Amino acid sequence: MGNQKYQKELSIPVITTNRINMPDVAEQILRDGDADMVSMARPFLADPDFVKKAQLGKSGEINTCIACNQACLDHIFNQKVATCLVNPFACKETEWPKITEAIPKRIAVTGAGPAGLAASLILARRGHHVTLFEKGDEIGGQLRLASQVSGKEEFRETLRFYRVVLAKNNVTIKTSTVFQPEDASNFDEIVYSAGVLPKEIEIEGSDLPHVVRYDQVLNGSVAPGKNIVIIGAGGIGIDTAMFLIKGSDPESKQEFMKRWKVDATWSQRGGISAIPEKHISSKNITILQRSKGKPGKHLGKTTAWIHREELKLLGVKYLDDLQYKKITSSGIEISRGGEDIFIEADQIVICAGQTSNLAMLDEIKSYGKPVHVIGGALRAGELDAKRAFEEGTRIGFEI
Repeated sequence: MGNQKYQKELSIPVITTNRINMPDVAEQILRDGDADMVSMARPFLADPDFVKKAQLGKSGEINTCIACNQACLDHIFNQKVATCLVNPFACKETEWPKITEAIPKRIAVTGAGPAGLAASLILARRGHHVTLFEKGDEIGGQLRLASQVSGKEEFRETLRFYRVVLAKNNVTIKTSTVFQPEDASNFDEIVYSAGVLPKEIEIEGSDLPHVVRYDQVLNGSVAPGKNIVIIGAGGIGIDTAMFLIKGSDPESKQEFMKRWKVDATWSQRGGISAIPEKHISSKNITILQRSKGKPGKHLGKTTAWIHREELKLLGVKYLDDLQYKKITSSGIEISRGGEDIFIEADQIVICAGQTSNLAMLDEIKSYGKPVHVIGGALRAGELDAKRAFEEGTRIGFEI
């Protein structure tokens, strides 16, 4: 055991686990004497070659677990076969075809969200000449937006993985570039993965200047208000509320322990020193949902409950089962249970869902080249990165 920190208390080896998902983190734990061994589970679903890549000094090529639980634990609790959001091959290795060489084609992929990234990688591995077009200045799409939320910074590791492996497989990436219909003439086939657009709302006053979209908030193009109403209580509405209060910076271990009243001395039964207190925020946030039910009701079983608990601790108010009447310059009027209610707000953030971005699809098709629509561009409802990664991977084998 060496001179471990706990040697006086224990005479048996200690194994540690949880959110140790990169080799340098594991090595630091061992060097610091915090454990004799590191155990991992979900990281090996995300990348079964984790250890091999670490041994070869290729940590940049590790497809990192992002702790979403959507395809592993959520599947298990719904009695489905576990797999992985960022690695559709996990636990389904025999169901996917082998990566074999294809007759090389010039393929354009239009949009570098999860579906476009996965398609580009498989297509390139099979020998196609792939050019990936992205209108933003970085790859990632909605995944990149989500990575701006404190607590989801590990999503950036997925983007790091794709930057490394796409470069290794000679994918040409053109950021800050919109694929134009006439570009279709330069390619044999097109994978249309242009993603989604925030859904517009039909409420009187929705065109007022203090009414903004969630993507404008998350990408920093608009400054947050102080008294904020969020329209929409799905995953994006919850993420937006978290971002408005906590920003992008990851929470430190000390902050986490303090906020959740974790007893680091382990003198209290269960390791909790007191009931967590509500967070005092400079922002007053109310989330509104037209339908009846809890916020995040379509989120996975393993994460929805903690998001709801955290919203309470952050002092976020929530109203459901209501009708929107109109937005004014000083707030929003709603009707709930037969009562008219006015909520003061200096900012209204729209998180009411998405629509498929099909702006140039028909014009691209007019050039007569095969066009394959995947990801959010195919189906925007209940935006699903798991499905996007899988569809991108599948089209990668089909062309």
